[in-house]
Amino acid sequence: MTKHATYTDHGSGDPIVFLHGFCESTAVWDDFAKPLQQKFRTVALDLPGFGNNTQGIADYSMGGMADYVKQQLEQLGVKKCILVGHSMGGYVSMAFAEKYSNMLSGLCLFHSSALPDTDEKKENRDKTIEFVEKHGVEKFMQSFIEPLFYSENRGRLQKEIALMKEIGTNTPKESVTEGLAAMRDRKDRTEVLATAKFPVLFIFGKDDGAVPLDKALEQCHLPDSSMVYFLGKTGHMGMFERTYETRKALEKFAETIYG
Repeated sequence: MTKHATYTDHGSGDPIVFLHGFCESTAVWDDFAKPLQQKFRTVALDLPGFGNNTQGIADYSMGGMADYVKQQLEQLGVKKCILVGHSMGGYVSMAFAEKYSNMLSGLCLFHSSALPDTDEKKENRDKTIEFVEKHGVEKFMQSFIEPLFYSENRGRLQKEIALMKEIGTNTPKESVTEGLAAMRDRKDRTEVLATAKFPVLFIFGKDDGAVPLDKALEQCHLPDSSMVYFLGKTGHMGMFERTYETRKALEKFAETIYG
């Protein structure tokens, strides 16, 4: 059992590897992954620029982050795994799948997408970069975090919202702006889903403003083998909003793959 500066590594057995989203860290998976550790080895990584992993970052691109993930997994002796990517972590997972599919037993897009940004979304990324440059990260976090949660869930999840704001506020400004630019510039990777030789689990919130339902439906039929879980009254943060259901979906997916 290891809690390192830039990763966590718990349990034993077949590996499930977790990648967090934009302005998040390994901490978003701490409680979520605990029950899974009775059956599986769970590894969570801080992506370059985020969490405790903020030293000397040269490449914030999704491909660059995927290379980092490969390097970390090799150092941890993980030859093949189920990769779970939340939001931006899902974009990194898609880049990883494109480059290193031989290392994947399965892939979970957790409130994420293989599609590129729309023109409108790209414009919004640019505006957000300008806002952060002008007003700073803390001011940005005040308006960024709460809308990620479905409105009816915010009251009961104040502790989780506070955690997210704390992680986000501690993210360096460069990581925020470079991360936004990297997400804006990522390419369409739907072909990676269409040609995937491994099963894919999709977890979507029906009230997720970041991955709208129509975009979810565009891609969940693409893999040869996929499981799809749509959650009502759920925004972008299923690991907090619907912890039990999303964990059970992932556990069932992993058992189907690993036996």
